[in-house]
Amino acid sequence: MISIVVPFHNEAANITPLYERLSAVLAGEDWELVCVNDGSRDDTLARLITLSAQDPRVRVLDLARNFGKEAALTAGLDHAQGDAVIPLDADLQDPPELIPAMIAKWRDGFDVVNAVRASRDSDGWLKRTTARSFYRVINRLSDVPIPSDTGDFRLIARPVLEALNGLRERRRFMKGLFAWVGFRTIDIPYHRAPRHGGKTSWNYWKLWNFALEGITSFSSAPLRLASYLGVTVSIFAFIYAAIIIFRKIMFGNAVAGYPSLIVVILFLGGVQLLALGVIGEYLGRIYEESKQRPIYLIRARWESSDRARPPRDRGNPGA
Repeated sequence: MISIVVPFHNEAANITPLYERLSAVLAGEDWELVCVNDGSRDDTLARLITLSAQDPRVRVLDLARNFGKEAALTAGLDHAQGDAVIPLDADLQDPPELIPAMIAKWRDGFDVVNAVRASRDSDGWLKRTTARSFYRVINRLSDVPIPSDTGDFRLIARPVLEALNGLRERRRFMKGLFAWVGFRTIDIPYHRAPRHGGKTSWNYWKLWNFALEGITSFSSAPLRLASYLGVTVSIFAFIYAAIIIFRKIMFGNAVAGYPSLIVVILFLGGVQLLALGVIGEYLGRIYEESKQRPIYLIRARWESSDRARPPRDRGNPGA
């Protein structure tokens, strides 16, 4: 069986086109659609429940609130029952028509089939540039190579899914986790389409935080950078002090005035605050993990019986 996992957040306009295209490309396959409603404020949930009543292959998970896309995707992966699982965005920028080719590669023996964006014409110049820069930076900093221009759209076999479900960290960067587990992988290029309907909730501030999440999840290089910066500043401060002492002894020059002193103080203060900020990012991650809260909470589930069911447990695999 093939499981399609789709997080939904205010995506009511895309539900019917997504279902129709999936039904067309998966004709002849045994498949299910796992829909995760991540705190939508429109009629997304009502439409998903109606769809589940019409087609027993559609399963609906309603999270207790908006936990974010990474948590919603984790919930869907936890509850997917297929031999192969394909995460998919609801906005139809990633074409369902690529799924048969991904399934064919899986049946050829590959455990992971990445859908790699050959072009990002639907994105603006700034977003394309920042995306390239992000992948370049994170692959220089991380010990785990993360495929460039590869989102969540990919096929993962059941052994890969079981490995992923064993990673229960709270601050999740799914692209990195997909790469971390490894397994036999192949790429398939495709051209990303514009968003079908609705409005994206992602803005540049959220993308910036997402980039920080990825870097701090898979690299300790910022901590080392802060240490190197501190050592460098200390060396220059020592050299500068030696020069001042030498000039005072040899020439009797007065100590540099207030402008230079203020510059040095502000520079050192900025370096210290930068180092504290980097340490704070990692300390915050440790704090979140230490609380051991569940990644998500499920309010209700709808399956083929069209009846809400309480979760067996809260936010763990198999809930």
